[in-house]
Amino acid sequence: MPRKEKQGRRSSAPADEPMMDINTTPLIDVMLVLLIMLIITIPIQLHAVNLNMPSGNPPPSDIKPEVLRIDIDALSVVQWNGEPLADRVEIERRFAQVAAEAVQPEVHLRPDRRARYEVVAAVMASAQRTGVSKLGIVGAEQFVP
Repeated sequence: MPRKEKQGRRSSAPADEPMMDINTTPLIDVMLVLLIMLIITIPIQLHAVNLNMPSGNPPPSDIKPEVLRIDIDALSVVQWNGEPLADRVEIERRFAQVAAEAVQPEVHLRPDRRARYEVVAAVMASAQRTGVSKLGIVGAEQFVP
């Protein structure tokens, strides 16, 4: 009479022979306990960087930085220190003059909330293309809802 095999067994061994598969559940339990113990015993890392900062106040600078104001109004008209500019060629010509100076002045870009994005982006791209390094957006708090 042939031996019957139990259903659900992976091996082809008969039903009355001992199962030879390794039970990995205790091994996994022991590894998890060891991992938890390792995590608990590791000292907490302090994310602090010790820096030796200079003491005292630096001397005040006698040179006041020159500031150029570029306003972009609600109709997307670009104004250079209050003077309206005709086109992008004029903007790039003026930025090239600013970039050629030995000490570049600070350029404060003040776009209106209703100005077209394309115009603001074009002014910033012109500044970058011509080499202006001191460009800042002023009045950004109007864009926060």
